[in-house]
Amino acid sequence: MKISYNWIKQFLKIDWTPEQTSELLTDLGLEVEGLETYQSIKGGLDGVIVGEVLTCIQHPNADRLKVTTVNIGKETPLQIVCGAPNVSAGQKVPVATIGTVLYTPEGESWTIKKGKIRGEESHGMICAEDELGLGKSHDGILVLDKKTKIGLPASEIFNIENDSVFEIGLTPNRADAMSHYGTARDLKAGLQHKDINLELRTPSVSAFNIENRTLKIDVDIKNKDLAPRYCGVTISGVKVGESPEWIKHRLKAIGISPTNNIVDITNYVLHELGQPLHAFDANKITDHKIKVKTLKTGTKFTTLDGIERELHEDDLMICDSKKPLCIAGVFGGLNSGISESTTNIFLESAYFNPVSIRKTAKRHALNTDASFRFERGIDPNITEYALKRATLLIQEIAGGDITSDISDSYPKKIEDFQVHLTFDKVTKLIGQQIPKETIKSILTSLDIKVNNVTEAGLGLTVPSYRNDVQREADVIEEILRVYGYNNIKTTTKLNASISNSSKFEDHKLQNVIGNQLAAQGFFEILSNSLTTPNYIKLSEQLKEEHNVVMLNPLSNDLSVMRQSLLFSGLEAISHNINRKRTNLRLFEFGKTYHNYNNREEYKHLTLFLTGNKTVENWAVKVKKSNFFYLKSTIETLLQRLGVNRFVSTPIKNDLFSEGMQLNIGKLNIVEFGVVKQKTCKYFDISQEVLYADFNWDNVLEITKRNSIKFKPISKYPEVRRDFALLLDNNVNFSDIHTIAKQTEKQLLKNVSLFDVYNGKNLPKGKKSYAVSFTIQDENKTLTDKQIDKIMSKLQANFESKLGAELR
Repeated sequence: MKISYNWIKQFLKIDWTPEQTSELLTDLGLEVEGLETYQSIKGGLDGVIVGEVLTCIQHPNADRLKVTTVNIGKETPLQIVCGAPNVSAGQKVPVATIGTVLYTPEGESWTIKKGKIRGEESHGMICAEDELGLGKSHDGILVLDKKTKIGLPASEIFNIENDSVFEIGLTPNRADAMSHYGTARDLKAGLQHKDINLELRTPSVSAFNIENRTLKIDVDIKNKDLAPRYCGVTISGVKVGESPEWIKHRLKAIGISPTNNIVDITNYVLHELGQPLHAFDANKITDHKIKVKTLKTGTKFTTLDGIERELHEDDLMICDSKKPLCIAGVFGGLNSGISESTTNIFLESAYFNPVSIRKTAKRHALNTDASFRFERGIDPNITEYALKRATLLIQEIAGGDITSDISDSYPKKIEDFQVHLTFDKVTKLIGQQIPKETIKSILTSLDIKVNNVTEAGLGLTVPSYRNDVQREADVIEEILRVYGYNNIKTTTKLNASISNSSKFEDHKLQNVIGNQLAAQGFFEILSNSLTTPNYIKLSEQLKEEHNVVMLNPLSNDLSVMRQSLLFSGLEAISHNINRKRTNLRLFEFGKTYHNYNNREEYKHLTLFLTGNKTVENWAVKVKKSNFFYLKSTIETLLQRLGVNRFVSTPIKNDLFSEGMQLNIGKLNIVEFGVVKQKTCKYFDISQEVLYADFNWDNVLEITKRNSIKFKPISKYPEVRRDFALLLDNNVNFSDIHTIAKQTEKQLLKNVSLFDVYNGKNLPKGKKSYAVSFTIQDENKTLTDKQIDKIMSKLQANFESKLGAELR
């Protein structure tokens, strides 16, 4: 938000430098992010001096040029070559001396230099008004009054506006400061705390007078909840034209281009007082009736920018008896605004429901100065005053008579807020005791009325325009920002408490697993919990009725909360692949949200693999990421958490073309597999994507159950024996592993599959597994007899239960 310092000075007679004022504004919570200089004539005419043309003769080498000598108050007159047809001796003229920087209307700069024009030296330039930025004429040089003093800087003759403009990073809660008056009001409170008492002056509207009642516009508010207050008045006989320079300068300083006097006045009052206004051509209001209502969904309406828009049934509209005229509080209509032929106007000043305006503005992707203020909540009690202020300015600048009473629909007054403040709470939250009198003084300077005072605290009435101050904590924040955060002392003593925290806390385990994944080459991603409802169509497991729908979505693509982390991960993969990053290892800790009987949320850890496992290198063959690489990564993570015993079973669903899940008892730990090609294609991904989804809540539960036991490393040797087993194709390694562990529970330490063979010399429907068995007794050295006995048992069980044969 841009704030003009000269404009502020209309409310406060402050003599501080802009830099001092910006520091105070920042301390008050209105953070000044930048300070710019505005000049109504760019460059401020620096280097342009009043001169007198002493002689003017024809240029010897050019018919259209003249050689002049000009006295600018120095010892030696300047010789200047001039091409203007109206230059002559005896004139007082503006002279741009050597080194002066002038600007074109487009803002481009050019510097006056000493030079030769057709053989004659020229030491400056006699300027036309367009060359100085004083007008548009280029018919000849600008001739000044003969009484003008020679050598006088041109900046002292012409009315040049020099201003400082603050760029304020306004937080959304500070609706009260969205104007020059609101900023000045805050500034006054800050100055008063520094014992600088300045009067806050407001423009007088006592001259408001109804000349006649010849043009009455009837106002009918159909939806009083969406338009709690609506004021209007008619002004007849106005003349639309250019605004005076002072209004143009104010608007240009804050980056607004002047349009015409009526529109400029509505913009001026908006930025002066924070009250949006809208001017209608009264002659275009059918039957002289205004109806504030909503229309049917799909109604067509063309806005000021020439775009035809489809209205929503919740969009509040300003209509006449036949047609819509304006999207209330957001944007005007193309056929009802002010034009050069307008003579009678209906001026609107209203307070609209902030939520309604925000939804409408978002629906139509419109962000106007009016909607910016309405959706944050303006002062409902300034509506009539701002209307009178604008009306008087219109009469002063555009003429006309007030030809109706003010129509003011305000059926239910918006009340001020009542808050009780305790002094102990102030001290507790701020961390330092502030004198009670100081607290009362600060609150009074902020227009917060002190109703009663006790030893314990204060009873307060907060004005309705401070819709962000409704709780005790809000009032304390107001006290602190005026008192000054920098005035709160820092103690030299550090107090801290030690909490009894478990090593199994969520954030600690996330750090452990996150560090391990990062060490394995994974990158963490953070995706938006808001997503599009269209993703529901990609899986039958996700139901539309289970969506948690946003009441006020930023857009249709962010209107529901995600039920799965898969799709946001695929978005990230697609984004990276489109930027030539095809080898990806990603993980994300996040939540899913579901609307079952109650709204529920669950924690997840997801892994994504796609592309090559290894990078191209002359010494290493390129290997693609595959199902077994993902499985080993998952098992490594579980082992890091002390989870070693789980049951794996295959799963089939519409997300995986092939997949597995790991369970411990009835708890599902993780589901993983290859994402279906159809799902990948939806995100324009042509390569294989592997995905794992940990139920992190269950992982936390199981991890907490684990008891860690320490034991010495055995000093007795391990023994390895291998089997080459001929098996049916439908037998899995997990079957072998389970039978082996059941056969020898104490001495069998590890079972590993180290080779799989499918090919020649094997019977049809058969495969060969090479399996290793590690056997160890931690208390003694095993004998060959013991080892052979264990291996015989294993062989017998494999033959009887799996139909295996030794090769």
